[in-house]
Amino acid sequence: MKKIVLMAVACLALVSCGTGTKNESSVQGVEMGVPARDCVEVLYFHGKQRCATCMAIEKNASEAVSKEFAEEIKKGNVVFRVIDITKEENEAIAEKYEVTWSSLFVVGHKNGNENVENMTDFAFKNARQSPEEFKSGVVAKVREMLK
Repeated sequence: MKKIVLMAVACLALVSCGTGTKNESSVQGVEMGVPARDCVEVLYFHGKQRCATCMAIEKNASEAVSKEFAEEIKKGNVVFRVIDITKEENEAIAEKYEVTWSSLFVVGHKNGNENVENMTDFAFKNARQSPEEFKSGVVAKVREMLK
């Protein structure tokens, strides 16, 4: 009898999990994929638990972008985004870039086209051990995509 009750509760839980409403504005923006204007996005993806290197990637990438591209950020030409892949509203963008763990992408949007550079390996090699080299690499990639 206990097994039947447990199975019924499990089935009910599974069925009810999919009935929530989504935040249409955030999902719609992600599903569209390409911003309305030309820009460069620096996307740092992470999960709930992050190691010291993961936190260094976010910190150093954010510092480099905000310091070197302050004017471009104000104009909307450069965007830095921190994306928690464990949140439901970020599933679409995580799937789009095939992200399953901490990752760093620089994405250039120009004339409706998207140029994606996966900088994850570079980030994990340099963010903690060579932070200045890491920052220089991120800045160089953003500058390249702004051209």
